[in-house]
Amino acid sequence: MERRITTMPESSSVKTALRRQLLANRQGIAAEVRRRSDRLIGERLLAWLEWHPVDVLGVYWPIRSEPDLSEAYDELTARGVTLALPVVVENNAPLRYNAWTPGEPMQKDAFGVAIPVSSTAVAPQAILVPCVGFNCQRFRLGYGGGFYDRTLATEARPLAIGIAYTTAMVSFAPDIHDISLDVILTESLQLEAEV
Repeated sequence: MERRITTMPESSSVKTALRRQLLANRQGIAAEVRRRSDRLIGERLLAWLEWHPVDVLGVYWPIRSEPDLSEAYDELTARGVTLALPVVVENNAPLRYNAWTPGEPMQKDAFGVAIPVSSTAVAPQAILVPCVGFNCQRFRLGYGGGFYDRTLATEARPLAIGIAYTTAMVSFAPDIHDISLDVILTESLQLEAEV
């Protein structure tokens, strides 16, 4: 399964400008379009998980206009899937996932991101990875912190499901430390690794 490719990486200033433009584009999506797209992404995720079932799924709490999959989270919980939210433990460490059920209490971490009050760590078989941007080789452009890349570089690597709006698909060369996602789901697109 493809994990890394070796090409010349984009300069950090190019990626910074691209990230800024993609975030502005995402912020500009009309509310009704966003709600419809979120529902479609959620439906695509639920369908994909029918074929790739997991007991524990790492999800994310949406920030900065990321797709809101809360309806899908409710459905997954009803199906008996244990959900978990990422927690930053250290700046240069992989993410830890704490068990979470929709509606349970949350608190803000040092980055202002909502995390579970519960500190029950779990090991997801798959994680949802929000993308600022992505390319056709399933490499993700994130916020630049490297937390998901470090998480995917671990020996017990979970299946990585990128989540984005279709408008986030762009062309860029990955950095040497970037790891391709297993699948990327948008409201109208599914990019998946060849088996």
